[in-house]
Amino acid sequence: MTDVTAIPSLDLNRYLGRWYEIIRLPLKYEDEAATDITAHYSLRDNGAIRVDNRCFDKDQQPSQAIGEANPVDDTNAKLKVNFLPAALRWLPFTDGDYWVLKIDPDYQVALVGTPNRHYLWVLARESSIRSPVLEEYLAEARRQGFDLTKMIIPRHTGREVTNAMLEEK
Repeated sequence: MTDVTAIPSLDLNRYLGRWYEIIRLPLKYEDEAATDITAHYSLRDNGAIRVDNRCFDKDQQPSQAIGEANPVDDTNAKLKVNFLPAALRWLPFTDGDYWVLKIDPDYQVALVGTPNRHYLWVLARESSIRSPVLEEYLAEARRQGFDLTKMIIPRHTGREVTNAMLEEK
């Protein structure tokens, strides 16, 4: 089996902003029944990327996870991400891989995975994408050796987890 390969280079400034989770492989820390899953990437003053993941959990309660991602090389396509509280991010072995494996030229759809093939996401700037586009990204995942038999397709209902909702919790 071939190695998982990231794209040759990622323009981080174009990658910033909101992405919708279209499909993923199961994650132990993400509720399988979660809906309206988004990720918002923004640049911190220290050059790291702030990761703000939001969704409605299985009980339809707003949920948020804040993390930080840092490129591991000059391509910017391979990042390490950490969701521990800032004071604990120094702990070894707590960073996860986040590799951009495919992205369209307009930065509207992305395939993200891990080199061990345990985690995979299709992300898009809109909450849905056309079937042929999705199939193109899933074909790339299969080509790189990902097992897609346990894919989760989260529902998008048009709702969005707002800051006000999170403050009420």
